[in-house]
Amino acid sequence: MIFTVIGKPQGKARPRFDGRRGIIYTPKNTSDYEKQIRRTYIAAGGCMLSETAPIKVTIIAQYLKAKSSRKVQPTLKPDWDNVGKAVCDALNGIAYKDDSQIIQAEVYKIWALDGVPKVVVKIEVAEDGNI
Repeated sequence: MIFTVIGKPQGKARPRFDGRRGIIYTPKNTSDYEKQIRRTYIAAGGCMLSETAPIKVTIIAQYLKAKSSRKVQPTLKPDWDNVGKAVCDALNGIAYKDDSQIIQAEVYKIWALDGVPKVVVKIEVAEDGNI
Protein backbone atom coordinates (compact mmCIF):
# COMPACT_ATOMS: atom_id res chain seq x y z
CA MET A 1 0.00 0.00 0.00
CA ILE A 2 1.39 3.39 -1.02
CA PHE A 3 -0.32 6.70 -0.23
CA THR A 4 0.62 10.38 -0.26
CA VAL A 5 -0.15 13.00 2.38
CA ILE A 6 -0.07 16.42 0.71
CA GLY A 7 1.36 19.27 2.76
CA LYS A 8 4.49 20.18 4.67
CA PRO A 9 5.95 17.17 6.51
CA GLN A 10 5.38 17.41 10.24
CA GLY A 11 6.89 15.63 13.18
CA LYS A 12 5.26 14.25 16.29
CA ALA A 13 5.29 16.99 18.92
CA ARG A 14 5.98 16.16 22.54
CA PRO A 15 2.96 15.79 24.83
CA ARG A 16 2.08 18.96 26.74
CA PHE A 17 0.92 19.39 30.33
CA ASP A 18 -1.99 21.68 31.22
CA GLY A 19 -1.32 22.64 34.82
CA ARG A 20 -4.73 24.27 35.32
CA ARG A 21 -6.66 21.13 34.37
CA GLY A 22 -3.95 18.68 35.38
CA ILE A 23 -3.97 16.79 32.09
CA ILE A 24 -1.42 15.70 29.52
CA TYR A 25 -2.47 16.24 25.92
CA THR A 26 -1.22 16.02 22.35
CA PRO A 27 -0.83 19.47 20.72
CA LYS A 28 -3.60 20.31 18.23
CA ASN A 29 -1.27 20.59 15.20
CA THR A 30 -0.02 17.04 15.85
CA SER A 31 -3.48 15.57 16.37
CA ASP A 32 -4.76 17.34 13.23
CA TYR A 33 -1.83 16.02 11.18
CA GLU A 34 -2.38 12.47 12.46
CA LYS A 35 -6.08 12.74 11.48
CA GLN A 36 -5.02 13.87 7.99
CA ILE A 37 -2.72 10.84 7.69
CA ARG A 38 -5.50 8.46 8.76
CA ARG A 39 -8.05 10.02 6.37
CA THR A 40 -5.58 9.84 3.48
CA TYR A 41 -4.75 6.19 4.19
CA ILE A 42 -8.43 5.21 4.27
CA ALA A 43 -9.28 7.29 1.17
CA ALA A 44 -6.46 5.54 -0.72
CA GLY A 45 -8.12 2.19 0.01
CA GLY A 46 -6.00 1.27 2.99
CA CYS A 47 -7.29 -1.44 5.29
CA MET A 48 -6.26 -3.18 8.49
CA LEU A 49 -3.40 -5.63 7.98
CA SER A 50 -3.16 -8.84 9.98
CA GLU A 51 -2.89 -8.26 13.73
CA THR A 52 0.20 -10.47 13.88
CA ALA A 53 1.93 -9.61 10.59
CA PRO A 54 5.42 -8.09 10.68
CA ILE A 55 5.26 -4.71 8.92
CA LYS A 56 7.78 -2.72 6.85
CA VAL A 57 7.30 1.04 6.47
CA THR A 58 9.04 3.44 4.10
CA ILE A 59 8.44 7.17 4.53
CA ILE A 60 9.68 9.81 2.08
CA ALA A 61 9.25 13.35 3.41
CA GLN A 62 9.50 15.86 0.58
CA TYR A 63 10.23 19.51 1.42
CA LEU A 64 10.04 22.73 -0.57
CA LYS A 65 13.45 24.12 -1.36
CA ALA A 66 13.81 27.88 -1.07
CA LYS A 67 15.29 29.42 -4.21
CA SER A 68 18.01 30.98 -2.09
CA SER A 69 18.93 27.70 -0.39
CA ARG A 70 22.31 26.21 -1.22
CA LYS A 71 21.65 23.03 0.75
CA VAL A 72 22.13 19.83 -1.22
CA GLN A 73 19.88 17.90 1.18
CA PRO A 74 17.01 19.14 3.39
CA THR A 75 18.82 19.12 6.74
CA LEU A 76 16.02 20.98 8.47
CA LYS A 77 13.29 20.38 11.04
CA PRO A 78 11.47 18.23 11.84
CA ASP A 79 13.90 15.43 12.63
CA TRP A 80 13.46 12.27 10.57
CA ASP A 81 12.49 10.19 13.60
CA ASN A 82 9.70 12.60 14.58
CA VAL A 83 8.27 12.44 11.04
CA GLY A 84 8.31 8.65 11.25
CA LYS A 85 6.71 8.65 14.68
CA ALA A 86 3.86 10.92 13.52
CA VAL A 87 3.09 8.62 10.59
CA CYS A 88 3.43 5.33 12.47
CA ASP A 89 1.44 6.50 15.51
CA ALA A 90 -1.33 7.88 13.26
CA LEU A 91 -1.82 4.47 11.66
CA ASN A 92 -2.19 2.57 14.95
CA GLY A 93 -5.53 0.77 14.86
CA ILE A 94 -6.06 1.78 11.20
CA ALA A 95 -3.34 0.00 9.18
CA TYR A 96 -2.11 -2.34 11.92
CA LYS A 97 -3.15 -3.18 15.46
CA ASP A 98 -0.10 -1.51 16.99
CA ASP A 99 3.11 -0.01 15.65
CA SER A 100 5.02 -2.62 17.67
CA GLN A 101 4.36 -4.81 14.58
CA ILE A 102 6.79 -2.65 12.59
CA ILE A 103 10.05 -4.57 12.21
CA GLN A 104 11.69 -2.23 9.70
CA ALA A 105 11.27 1.46 8.99
CA GLU A 106 13.08 3.79 6.62
CA VAL A 107 12.61 7.55 6.62
CA TYR A 108 14.04 9.79 3.91
CA LYS A 109 14.09 13.57 3.70
CA ILE A 110 14.39 14.91 0.16
CA TRP A 111 13.54 18.02 -1.84
CA ALA A 112 10.15 17.97 -3.57
CA LEU A 113 11.20 18.07 -7.22
CA ASP A 114 7.64 18.86 -8.32
CA GLY A 115 7.34 21.80 -5.91
CA VAL A 116 4.67 20.11 -3.78
CA PRO A 117 5.57 19.32 -0.16
CA LYS A 118 4.29 15.91 0.86
CA VAL A 119 4.94 12.65 2.65
CA VAL A 120 4.82 9.41 0.66
CA VAL A 121 4.22 6.32 2.78
CA LYS A 122 4.63 2.69 1.77
CA ILE A 123 3.35 -0.01 4.13
CA GLU A 124 3.84 -3.68 3.43
CA VAL A 125 3.82 -7.02 5.17
CA ALA A 126 7.34 -8.38 5.54
CA GLU A 127 7.53 -11.73 3.78
CA ASP A 128 8.14 -14.47 6.36
CA GLY A 129 9.26 -11.75 8.78
CA ASN A 130 12.44 -11.18 6.80
CA ILE A 131 13.83 -7.76 6.12
